[in-house]
Amino acid sequence: MTIADLLAGPPTVVAAGVDVFSEALRAQGADVRDVDWRPPAFGDPADLAALALDPRRATANRTAVERVLAAGSHLVDVRPAREVLDLPDRTLLHAGPPIDWASASGPLRGALVGACLFEGWADDVEEAERLLAGGGVTLDPCHHHRAVGPMAGVTSPSMWLWCLADPVHGGQAFCNLNEGLGKVLRMGAYGAEVLDRLRWMRAVLGPVLSAAVRSRDEPLDVKAVLAQMLQMGDEAHNRNRAGSLMALRELSPSIVAVEGWASSDVAQVLRFIGGNEHFFLNLGMPTAKLAMDAAAGLPGSSLVTVMSRNGTEFGIRTAGTGDRWFTGPAQTPVGLFLGDYGPDDANPDIGDSAIMETYGVGGFAMAAAPAIVRFVGGTVPDALATTERMYQLTLAENPAMQIPILGFRGSPTGIDVLAVARTGWLPQINTGMAGRVAGTGQVGAGLVQPPRVCFEQALAALAGEARAPAAA
Repeated sequence: MTIADLLAGPPTVVAAGVDVFSEALRAQGADVRDVDWRPPAFGDPADLAALALDPRRATANRTAVERVLAAGSHLVDVRPAREVLDLPDRTLLHAGPPIDWASASGPLRGALVGACLFEGWADDVEEAERLLAGGGVTLDPCHHHRAVGPMAGVTSPSMWLWCLADPVHGGQAFCNLNEGLGKVLRMGAYGAEVLDRLRWMRAVLGPVLSAAVRSRDEPLDVKAVLAQMLQMGDEAHNRNRAGSLMALRELSPSIVAVEGWASSDVAQVLRFIGGNEHFFLNLGMPTAKLAMDAAAGLPGSSLVTVMSRNGTEFGIRTAGTGDRWFTGPAQTPVGLFLGDYGPDDANPDIGDSAIMETYGVGGFAMAAAPAIVRFVGGTVPDALATTERMYQLTLAENPAMQIPILGFRGSPTGIDVLAVARTGWLPQINTGMAGRVAGTGQVGAGLVQPPRVCFEQALAALAGEARAPAAA
């Protein structure tokens, strides 16, 4: 049959969805066949109804979004973790929801071992493993301390942290310094080169950055850098080239002017930053953390405030349920691999860096960074389609985070548990891949989604909260 044949006779229309469309066509004499089709929603219908009809939801979500969009981010200091987080000597923070040594994945175990060696709590790997297995070190999520950490996220007391503040809501957020790519602690590596780098970061990089940041006349507006890098081809999770260069541009005059350090130390700091394309990630993450924390604790809100993974489990939190975690098994990313590594070498998803997607950048802003597909896989049309789909899951568009190729439309921001359940679509995350065997380091990068069960649990909890006020 040709197109001419199709146009020769009266049209026959197949309609799915609300009746108003098919009724309007019938009124014009069209032959309409209705199809009883609905989007692939999930969750208990009674829970969906309870949350949808919660009279608090619209106002709570509007307030949550307003707080997220209004939040700012200023770099105010660089200090050791023990000073700003009050960490006892035998405490290590990690990415994702709570976990113990017995359940920890390979890369998380590797990073914990490396941190024990770095802090001098153990003299060798075997001693560190015995210490951790015997409960001699307390493990706690970064998110429980207003902090975030990429990949394993392991943060120890003597590591230096970026200290960011929200000038609008007064919040604070913290993140360790980025080590670079390859064999690094956050990817589970703990060899001599990793420990030597961490010791240099403790002895030189942290103090120099601290002096430089404190000497500035005004704090660095990190949110402004994040907004600008989206205009320059970054999506702010797996691609941070422009953001890292802008951070270097802003900080280098103060770094060069730091007193009391040898010129060779200053030069090494500048070389390290200039050679680290992911340097900005550890500034972007606490910026997103500040914004999402501003929305936490709003009864009735179905906005997601945290998405995070520890290499074993994926966890989310919502504004309406406070500090409660909703967890499911972490999925293994699909993407591109380094060297001879392949899918069997990759650990399930790990890291606090999904806070970027929670804020509406990263995987949600892939359309701003078409070149990201060369790092995580897929095609340019895939990147555009992903961002378009994420608008269906979110409560707002962020006017500060604009996407040029979409006519400078604001990035999709504020994941709504109800929208995720109604559509059956899950948030898209760009991520690195750590080797599943402790000590391996990075094996690739790719794309991943949360397990649906996290949102099913959150939906049920929010529905329960909605029923409680009604019953009262």
